[in-house]
Amino acid sequence: MGVGFVVLITLVQWLLAHWWALVALVGVAAVAGWVGYGWLRQRAARERARAGGLRLSLAELDALHHSEFEVAVRDLMRRDGCRAERIGGAGDDACDVKAVDPAGRVWAIQCKHRRDGERGSAVGVGVLQQVNGTARQVHGADVAVVLTNGRFSAPAIPWGRAQQIHLVDRRLLGTWATGSRPLWELVTPIPPPRRPTTPP
Repeated sequence: MGVGFVVLITLVQWLLAHWWALVALVGVAAVAGWVGYGWLRQRAARERARAGGLRLSLAELDALHHSEFEVAVRDLMRRDGCRAERIGGAGDDACDVKAVDPAGRVWAIQCKHRRDGERGSAVGVGVLQQVNGTARQVHGADVAVVLTNGRFSAPAIPWGRAQQIHLVDRRLLGTWATGSRPLWELVTPIPPPRRPTTPP
């Protein structure tokens, strides 16, 4: 402790004798902070511009790994002005992407990627049952979605409609991913906004 005190006193004495060094250090730190802040702002602007213009073809989506597919869906929701995160993985409770849209509605999206696209196996009622059991109860979703670059089985379509689970198949996914309309304009009906929307 005595050695530490001596070192501290010596350092203070040196700084008092060389005050210009302290001023220089503060100046360098301020400039570095200002440059870093500017870099972060530019990066955020680039991300907003990229997200604002994000377009993905079905061929690009087909070529993704299933985890990359989930990230792409997250980015498309962000493009449309949502706060979105990918939570897919073990223990995700049948929700790969969770988002809050500009109207305050919570979306729970289960993604099913098919390497062979529409030729792959159809998404069946079993997947929808999992989503139906967790989307609202676990994730607090206003809108439950099962999304695939493939197709749904014949029984899954009326089952999803009856349980108010929105099914986004290959055709609808292509319209959304390559266009500029948000998902809530393409799937109906959806609940009313949780909060008033600001007029354009």
